[in-house]
Amino acid sequence: MAVGDFFKFPDNGELSDGMTSAYHRDGFLVLTDFASSLDCAKLIARAQDLVEAFEPEDTKTIFSTHEQAHARDEYFLSSGDKVRFFFEEGALNGAGDLRVAKQNSINKIGHALHDLDPVFEKFSHDARLDRAARRIGFTDPKVIQSMYIFKQPGIGGEVSCHQDATFLYTEPISVTGFWVALEDATIENGCLWALPGAHCSGLRSRFRRNGEAGLVTEVLNEAPFLEDHRIALEVPLGTLVILNGLLPHLSAANNSKKSRHAYALHVIDGSASYPPDNWLRRDPTIPLRGFL
Repeated sequence: MAVGDFFKFPDNGELSDGMTSAYHRDGFLVLTDFASSLDCAKLIARAQDLVEAFEPEDTKTIFSTHEQAHARDEYFLSSGDKVRFFFEEGALNGAGDLRVAKQNSINKIGHALHDLDPVFEKFSHDARLDRAARRIGFTDPKVIQSMYIFKQPGIGGEVSCHQDATFLYTEPISVTGFWVALEDATIENGCLWALPGAHCSGLRSRFRRNGEAGLVTEVLNEAPFLEDHRIALEVPLGTLVILNGLLPHLSAANNSKKSRHAYALHVIDGSASYPPDNWLRRDPTIPLRGFL
C-alpha cells in the first residue's frame, strides 16, 4: 500500500482496515466513486441557481487566503449559520465592479448550505459519511461548516498551504474535511495538493477572535511546511477526499479554461470542546447536526 493510493468508496461507507491505516499514515484518504455523476450535476445546477438569484448590491466580499481581507468583513464573520457568497480576487476591478459575468465571479458559497438549502442538506446528511467518520475515529461527528468551491476558469485563486485546524479548532483537535470533487480535478485546473504524513508535525497556528483586536493569527510553531514533499491529488468527479485537520494542503490557481467545482464539509467531534474564540459562530437556535 503506497502513499496516496486511491480506493473505491465502499457502498455502505464501512471503511476497511487498509483504508483507515492509509488515512492515519498519510493524513488523507482518496475514495473514488462516492458520488454519482448525476448527484454531482444536481449540486452544480443548484449552486448555479443560487448564484443566479444572488444580488450583490454593495456586498462584494473577496475571499483570499493571502490578503485575508474577508476576515475583517462582518458579512464573512457572521456567515457560520447563513448562505453567503464570496468573490474571486480577479473578479472585481478597482472600483469594485465585476470584470466577468456574475456566474464566473464567485469563489465560494459558505458556510451553512448543509443546513439551509434542501439540495445540499440531502447530499450532506448521509449515513455512509457517518460510518466513514466513525471508522477513522469519530465518536459523535457534527458538521460545522460547508463550502461550495467554484475554482473559476482563468481566475480561480490559489489556496495557500494550510491546516484546517487553524480555522476550526477544538480541544482535542478533531476537525476533518470531507471534500467531494464535482468535476474532474487536475493539475491544470487547480487540484488539491497534500503533504503526506505532515499531519503528525503539530498545529502551526490558530486563526481566532481576540476582543477589540478582531481576528488574529496566533503563531504556535514557526517551522515552515515542507512543500517539496507535496503530491497532487488528481481525482475524477465523484471522488471523496477525507482530510485530517492537521494535514497541510493547498491548491494552485486555476489558469485553465476549465472550472474545478467541489463541495466540502468540515466536521468536528461533538465530544470535543469548541472554544468561543473560534471565528465561526452559529446562533444557538441552529445547533450542530451530525450526518444522520
